[in-house]
Parts: sequence; C-alpha cells; structure tokens
Amino acid sequence: MQYAIPQHAVSRVVYRATRSRRAWLKDRLIGAFLRMFAVDMSEARDPDPHRYPSFNEFFTRELRAGLRPLASEADAIVSPVDGTVSATGAISGGTLIQAKGQSYTLASLLAGAETWVERLRDGSFATIYLAPYNYHRVHVPLDATLRETWYVPGRLFSVNAATTRAVPRLFARNERIVCLFDTPAGPMAEVLVGALNVGSLSTVWHGEVTPHARRVVTRLPEPTAGAALRRGAEMGRFNMGSTVILLFGPGGAHWEADLAAGRVVRVGERIGRWRRPP
Repeated sequence: MQYAIPQHAVSRVVYRATRSRRAWLKDRLIGAFLRMFAVDMSEARDPDPHRYPSFNEFFTRELRAGLRPLASEADAIVSPVDGTVSATGAISGGTLIQAKGQSYTLASLLAGAETWVERLRDGSFATIYLAPYNYHRVHVPLDATLRETWYVPGRLFSVNAATTRAVPRLFARNERIVCLFDTPAGPMAEVLVGALNVGSLSTVWHGEVTPHARRVVTRLPEPTAGAALRRGAEMGRFNMGSTVILLFGPGGAHWEADLAAGRVVRVGERIGRWRRPP
C-alpha cells in the first residue's frame, strides 16, 4: 500500500495541518495523539500539551532542564536521540544491515558525499528509530565540527520495524539529510532519515531543510559560524518521527556489548566508547 499512495502529497497535507495555529484544530490533533500514544508530558519543559501554539511545537517539545544528563566518561559516545535501536554493526565492505535479510550500501546512503564513503568504509554504524511518542530533537554523540551537509531527495516510506523488514534499501531510498563531521574519533556521519508524514527535517544551522524546493541531491551552504558543537548539543529535529543513523570510520567507535536491536536508549546515555584514530 505504501508504494501506491502519494507519499509526498500525504505528507504535505500533514505538514500544513500540524503547523496550524487554529486552536480548535491543533487541540483536536494533540488530543487525538495523546489518546493514541503513551506520551510522558511530565518530561516536557511545559507539561500542558494545549499551551503549545501548534501541533508541531507540541511534537518537538523541549525537555525539562537536567532530565537527560550526559555520561561522565570522557571517551563516551552518547545516544543522540530517545528511541529504539534497529541495528548496529560493521560497515563491511561498504554495506550496512537494515534488518534481517535486508542491506544497503554506504555509497547509496551518502549519495553526493563521495569522498566520505572512503573515509567511513569498514567503520561501524548504529541505527535508532524514533517512535511517535519519543522526544524528537537530535543531538551530537560527541564533540563534533560540521564539515558538509547534503540534502538527498527520495521516497517517504514509513520507517517502523515492519516496513524496515519489508522494503529493500529503505534508508537509502527515503528523503534524508546527511550531516558529516570531524570528531576526536575521526570522521562521523549523522543521517536524519525522513518518513511518511514527516512534514520536514531541520538542522540548527540551516533551519528547515525539507520539503526542499529542488528535489535533487544538493550540498547545503556551510554555516558561517557555530559549526562546532559540544557533545550532547542539539543539531536538528524531526517534525514527526523517523530514524537516525550514526556512522564512524574504522576503529572510531566501539559499541556497548548490549547495544543491539530492541534496546531502548535515551539522549546522553553511553552507547559506546570512541578511540582516536592512528
């Protein structure tokens, strides 16, 4: 069914509705969402869902200060999001595992960023799914300096577990933003993958990136200031739920032994340790 429906048209309708400031509409949307999903509003900086001016501002709500403390170890790689791990492993020969029986290539995921394919080949990756009820801001897992950002057009398949198992090369087919960093652990990519009903993706440097006026692979302008972020700083957000893929170069990241499909993670908790490349 997802192949047949007009994915972008549906998402445009959702985009407009979730940004409406008409009180009757946004309150109905928020009320319906709260009935469908177990949202813990006690974690939000403003716990009253109806004080948000629009559904999207409710959906991308800020957490209470101090609620997600960062792991204390200097070499910790921290989770960039609240979510559930979909897959982790090695980028073996430039191939990543999507789900059991499904894989895709690093080159197809990064699209226009060809030089980074070689830098990240034979490294490691972790894929984390954000459910609709999760906190939807995205952070950096360690100190990082942005070097390149790419917008990659594509489909908008759902990224839930069932679709991930069923649709070949899903993450390399969906619309996405590829953010490429230099870090103490060497090269790192943080890929924000769009999905059905995800009205837009944004970064702290570029603001709203999708929907994009030109649906071609595009390198976005470099930020004039503030390209360096400290571990745990916000770098973007999903306006509706989706998936983040972290990629490190060879030897840069060593995941925790229990970081495997099904593990629930929260922003700031240690998911691995980094090593400085030789």
